[in-house]
Amino acid sequence: MDTKYGYARVSTEDQNLDLQVAALKKAQCAYIYTDKGISGAIASRPGLDALLKRLKPGNTLVVWRLDRLGRSLRYLVDAIDKLGKKNVHFVSLTENIDTTTSGGLLLFHMMAALAEFERSLISERTKAGMAAARANGKHMGRRRSLTPSQCAEAILSIQRNTPIQDVAARYSVHPRTLRRLMAASPGRMP
Repeated sequence: MDTKYGYARVSTEDQNLDLQVAALKKAQCAYIYTDKGISGAIASRPGLDALLKRLKPGNTLVVWRLDRLGRSLRYLVDAIDKLGKKNVHFVSLTENIDTTTSGGLLLFHMMAALAEFERSLISERTKAGMAAARANGKHMGRRRSLTPSQCAEAILSIQRNTPIQDVAARYSVHPRTLRRLMAASPGRMP
C-alpha cells in the first residue's frame, strides 16, 4: 500500500510550518511529521527519526523542499539511498523530484554522482593538505607516546635484555608500542 508520509521542518521557533504542512496536505500525505527549531544540519531529529521508523516498503516520503530533509548534498543522497534500499519512494514537491518516475530517478542519480564527486574533491584536498604539512615537517596523527630520548632509552634497555613488559611499564606504554619502535629502528633489534 502506497501511504504518503510528509515531513516539515523549520530551523527556529519563530518560523512557521503552515506553508509546508499545507503543501503536504495538498499532496495527500496521510501522516505529517514535523520538527520545529531544529537545524537541517543535525542528522538526528525527533520528528524525522519517528517518521523514518514508521516507513514501510511501498510508502512515500514527501517533503516541501529538499533542504527541509537535510542541508548537505551528501546527507540528502545518503538518506534517499537508504530509503530506496527499503523500497520507500521519495518526493520533493518544489524540485519536482519523484523517485517513482524515471525522470525523478535520473535526477536523483545525477545528485548522487555530484555528491560522489564532492566526496572525491574533499578527499583529494585533504590528502594534498596532509602532504604539504608533512613536507613542512609537521607531524600528522596523534601525539607520540615517547619522546626521542625515551625511545633511545627504551631500545637500549631492551637490547640489554630487560623484559619488554618491564620497559613498557616504566614508560606507561603497551609492549606493542615498543615492538613497533624496535621494528622501525633498523639495526637495533636484539
